[in-house]
Amino acid sequence: MKSKWQWWFGQVVRRIWFRATLFSLAGVFTALLAVAVSPYIPQDLPTKIGADAVDKILGIIASSMLTVTTFSLTTMVSAYSAVTTNVTPRATRLVMEDSTTQNVLATFVGSFLFSLVGIIALTTGYYGDRGRVILFVVTIGVIILIVVTLLRWIDHLSRLGRVTETTQRVEQAAIESLKAWLETPHLGGNRLQENDKRVGKPNTAIFQRQVGYVQHVDAGMLSEIADEFDVEIAVVAIAGKLVSHTTPLAWATGQIRVEVCERIANAFTIGDVRSFDQDPRFGAVVLSEIASRALSPAVNDPGTAIDVISRGVRMLATWDEHCRERDVRYPRLFVAPVTLDELCDDLFVPIARDGAANVEVSIRLQKAFHILHGFKNGNFEKVACRHSAAAVKRSEASAMVEDDLEHVRRLAGLMARPSQ
Repeated sequence: MKSKWQWWFGQVVRRIWFRATLFSLAGVFTALLAVAVSPYIPQDLPTKIGADAVDKILGIIASSMLTVTTFSLTTMVSAYSAVTTNVTPRATRLVMEDSTTQNVLATFVGSFLFSLVGIIALTTGYYGDRGRVILFVVTIGVIILIVVTLLRWIDHLSRLGRVTETTQRVEQAAIESLKAWLETPHLGGNRLQENDKRVGKPNTAIFQRQVGYVQHVDAGMLSEIADEFDVEIAVVAIAGKLVSHTTPLAWATGQIRVEVCERIANAFTIGDVRSFDQDPRFGAVVLSEIASRALSPAVNDPGTAIDVISRGVRMLATWDEHCRERDVRYPRLFVAPVTLDELCDDLFVPIARDGAANVEVSIRLQKAFHILHGFKNGNFEKVACRHSAAAVKRSEASAMVEDDLEHVRRLAGLMARPSQ
């Protein structure tokens, strides 16, 4: 489980400016490196390879990279707008963190700065004849990098911002988040049971002043504090919960000092929006939002909703594969659980509500519940039956014709039969 600073650094690394800055610094460093290497170049080599041509090549790179970067930024912003309009605003962040797009823009900006620094150094006579040779060789390498990047960018643009591509990113983020939670359940601590005596008076409640969503909980920090002061800590606000200055984040057994409460509160990162990292339920929420938007009368795209249902089943298959007992790493830590019921409610209830009158969506839902009914790990059988019955009731209350409704009922009845 990542510490607070590891999580924060991971957030920074995924920002678009981070890679662009690194590539830019690398471009400037590479352009100036020729001076340090020039003493090792033979005197007659510049004449043999025509190093004087580097001036014009750098001028072409500088002008073309500025144009290409501007075009790429415009295309990227259009893709973000398309995701917000056609998919869901909650998925825009995943598209913004796309590594291919970031590498392309970073390469273009870095190449532009490399050529710009090279032109300035050449104009001032900084390189000399042998330094020009190194600059020429490096420039050829930069041109090859630009060509490869452009070819990748052309292929990537055909998918950037498309509904299917974005939905796949949401599915992958949801699966990774759920898998991380299941590999280290309850953040490495014990499961906090309902009506646990650690929650409530006379124990000490932990608060933060911010109003927002819990994005990350540093379980390692909490465990260290618990060991240091010989207390037990019950975490009631896991990632994804909306909190305020009156909402307890956790409870510490007994009465503890104010400065200790502040240290415990600092283990919680609060933000304006939910994050996928420690919040597997958020992935299910975003998937259901995509389906609900597709089922709206303005869009009327049941195919996307059907695709989301299939992706939701794949996400829940992760629970079936990885949900098992794990060793407790932090014995003094008790953490509120993420339950299968909550996960399925986040995913299926909005789809069943908005697609109740659509026979294709209703049929696919029943088929999905039938698949989940066969999963062995967890309470899938009970959850699948509950959602199947609720989906049938919603279809019965809709304008679905009787023949289609009978088909849905027949599929729902399959789960009541014993497996062969």
